[in-house]
Amino acid sequence: MMKFCSQCGGSIKFEVPKDDDIPRFICTQCDFIHYENPRVVVGSVPMYKGQVLLCLRAIEPRSNYWTLPAGFLENGEGLTDGAAREAKEEALIKPIIGPLIAVVDVIHAHQVHVFFRAHLQNLEFGPGKESLDVKLFKLSEIPWERMAFKTGKIALRAQINKSEDDWQPVYETLP
Repeated sequence: MMKFCSQCGGSIKFEVPKDDDIPRFICTQCDFIHYENPRVVVGSVPMYKGQVLLCLRAIEPRSNYWTLPAGFLENGEGLTDGAAREAKEEALIKPIIGPLIAVVDVIHAHQVHVFFRAHLQNLEFGPGKESLDVKLFKLSEIPWERMAFKTGKIALRAQINKSEDDWQPVYETLP
């Protein structure tokens, strides 16, 4: 909950601004309106010869569950650059980032998750600072019950259900 204005340090009120219909944080001194927008999470579905690379999370939320390499996009970073950075941080890989595979609106968390297909050129991988382990899984052996997030499952199903000729991304909304 915001208490002070980042522009002038004044106190904040929460109300609907003039000519708007959504309550916002507004400074009581300088009238600056603080818009809050969804955060973008970027990730990849790294594939190597029909297998997908998953990371065992070392951090909360969902520590000790499997996930695709993904994380928050940084300011000044493009979507594919962010997906590649996250893959390097979490799995020590440098994937070739391919086409968009899934976009998921995660409304309850105020996030948008964007996943890309990715290709690994070799088997050089390992756990990064946010991972306990990194492992390749056959698509028929994905540990679905041990997957950390629904959005990762959506991206994995998109990978499984798409042929190489079908590049249409999946769009889903989680309430």
